[in-house]
Amino acid sequence: MLQNISFQKFFSLLMPVLIFLATIVFGYILRKIIFTYLLRWSKNTKTKLDDIIIHSIKGPFIIWSFMLGLYFSLQSVSLPDNLVRIVNKVLLVLGIFSVTFVVANISSKFIKAYSSKIESALPVTSLTQHFSRIIIFGVGILVILNSLGISITPILATLGVGGLAVALALQDTLSNLFSGLHITMAKQVKVGNYIKLDTGEEGYVTDINWRTTRIKMLPNNEVLVPNEKLTKSIITNYYLPDKEMAVLVNLGVHYKSDLRHVEKVACEVGKEVMKEVTGGVPNFDPFIRYGGFGDSSINFTVILRAKEFVDQYLIKHEFIKRLHERFNKEGIVIPYPIRAINYEQEKA
Repeated sequence: MLQNISFQKFFSLLMPVLIFLATIVFGYILRKIIFTYLLRWSKNTKTKLDDIIIHSIKGPFIIWSFMLGLYFSLQSVSLPDNLVRIVNKVLLVLGIFSVTFVVANISSKFIKAYSSKIESALPVTSLTQHFSRIIIFGVGILVILNSLGISITPILATLGVGGLAVALALQDTLSNLFSGLHITMAKQVKVGNYIKLDTGEEGYVTDINWRTTRIKMLPNNEVLVPNEKLTKSIITNYYLPDKEMAVLVNLGVHYKSDLRHVEKVACEVGKEVMKEVTGGVPNFDPFIRYGGFGDSSINFTVILRAKEFVDQYLIKHEFIKRLHERFNKEGIVIPYPIRAINYEQEKA
């Protein structure tokens, strides 16, 4: 009789453990089967949305199996009602939080993956990605509080009063945050743009976060500019209204030169550079404009065109090299600077 009682007690304690382990093992096997099929299927689709969803759910699936196993194992044992309610609420909170985490990851990865398509509606920076996650987590927290029977209205009122004190304490931080939102939404400075500040810093915008804007300079250095300071700066954006830009090359030729011939030769070399050099605009016809009579030369400017800012350096390099060679063949002289000294005046 005692043996039967002890066996029943042992079995009643072992049963929840077996249910818990069986649920986790079943969840692991089910996860392997389902996601193997889904990953194979997603490779044949053109959209990235299915890949984002599958990879975002794959990790938390084990956690959900763990929670389900814990729920089933507790159902097989008799526990006090108070303890059952507490456990159920904990599982509910964990479930809502895990779903919120998955949705936040999906939204962040979706924004990053489809940045080129949604750029017109929502500029993509780390600030917008974090902002979307904060909104989703905020909604998730409100849902958790509501599911626990906690009234949200007093909390929101308290946050409104406390938010004023926090805003005063974090004035500089919030100023940079809202400046970053303004920069992002105004779309006057975007990630990938080449900009120059009135203080002299210039380079590619690599990111706009909650506090600073990152600018990668051509020497491969990175400048961190506070968002508030950036909104107050005079900025030259070399990507607006489009990336293409004029490349100006200032030159001078001897006074005895045939200016029509000089113009013809310079334009021919310019067309050659536009078509053959990387970064040139092939369908652009270069032209020159004579600018004045210098001390030792007639000065003019050759106008070329580059696809973007950094392309101008290679274009200038090749144009000057080829034009110098062509001028030598055509007998066109680029004079040295000449300075006349009046000896009689010096003696006096």
